[in-house]
Amino acid sequence: MPTQPRLILASASPRRRELLAGLGVTFDVITADVTEHEDPSTDPRVMVAHNAALKADWVAARYPEAFVLGADTTVFIDGHALNKPRDAAEARAMLRRLSGRVHTVFTGIALRRVASALSIDRGEASEVTFRVLDEATIETYLSRVHTLDKAGGYAIQEHPELIVAGRTGSLTNIVGLPVKTTKQILTQCGLLKSSS
Repeated sequence: MPTQPRLILASASPRRRELLAGLGVTFDVITADVTEHEDPSTDPRVMVAHNAALKADWVAARYPEAFVLGADTTVFIDGHALNKPRDAAEARAMLRRLSGRVHTVFTGIALRRVASALSIDRGEASEVTFRVLDEATIETYLSRVHTLDKAGGYAIQEHPELIVAGRTGSLTNIVGLPVKTTKQILTQCGLLKSSS
């Protein structure tokens, strides 16, 4: 029996871990020791693609036989990326900025395997419309959701009734890993059986 090729998720994100596990694929988690590019004025598509590749390349260089999946997500509004807030004050400011408006969530995905010179990059975008948030709602949200490890200072899967009015595009993309696109890539590489 040929052994199943190893898949590694190059991300510390518990949300990505849950979404990838939902595809029924076996994988390990190894966090890349890299400094992500987070200049808010950078084109968000370029930034998330760069960071996803950076993570995947770092781990793939150390595990050349493995398939390595990297991903990066950011929130984009007013020509600027809103990355992970540094503190509660910045999370509060981000929620005020998003209040009553539409923003875009971009995710970059990179799959690498050094042994077979495999390099696949994909990008996805979704739009989220926020409710108009008063200060009391913002404080309630921040008291219920740990926002400091989340781009834009919010998590759409946690208490969306407080902040979200609607969305278009992939929900899992907004969470941090577009599952449909990821499934297509893994199927293409033989890591998942085609469900057709």
